Amino acid sequence: MDGDPSTSGAKFRRILLKLSGEALAAGHGYGIDPATLKAIAGELVDIHRMGVELGLVLGGGNIFRGLEANEMDRASADYIGMMATVMNAVALQDAIERLGVPTRVQSALTITRVAEPYIRRRAIRHLEKGRVVIFAAGTGNPYFTTDTAAALRAMEIRADIILKATKVDGVYDRDPTKHSDAVMLKRLTYMEVLNRDLRVMDATAISLCMDNGLPIRVFNLTVPGNIVRVVTGDDIGTEVRAEER
Repeated sequence: MDGDPSTSGAKFRRILLKLSGEALAAGHGYGIDPATLKAIAGELVDIHRMGVELGLVLGGGNIFRGLEANEMDRASADYIGMMATVMNAVALQDAIERLGVPTRVQSALTITRVAEPYIRRRAIRHLEKGRVVIFAAGTGNPYFTTDTAAALRAMEIRADIILKATKVDGVYDRDPTKHSDAVMLKRLTYMEVLNRDLRVMDATAISLCMDNGLPIRVFNLTVPGNIVRVVTGDDIGTEVRAEER
């Protein structure tokens, strides 16, 4: 590794960062915006150089949104969405490696020409060797979202936290893009998220995190430097964790 989290100011040793596919499209809604891709890669490299072991899960909504393919078989649509996440993963891999950081893409679908198969022990070894690992193709199964994949991979690699990057400052009591009086919630328990249907991550992902005591931090990716601020322990965004006793 290039550094030690205990001496670099990082609060976490190993993190799982969940990025939506739309984050790569910036304001275009579709495709991959080169400037945005480069900017995100730069911030990820900043984290890596702090000595933090970094795993990533990407969505594919900037390329294909299966839920909107109303006339398509759900399983078929989900498989197309999984392949879209592989495309995003390879693009981000290229952007990160252009900045000098070794990266591996591991896919839950077998695509050996462009990605390694997902193997938990190999992923952990890559992280220990200082490589950024991008987990593609979700869980490899239809009917499961990339949120669930993020929770699953985070627990498999023993991440300290899931960082959920969004385009708003945190979790609100209602949609802030539609309601000017929406209130941001700084602290939530898993049960509050589920009971209030707050859409932090899907219910399966939240339940997995709750069962395993894995904290979640939701923050705004569009503010430059926010990823580093979260990793160094700044209290930005919304924290989701078990109820304090």
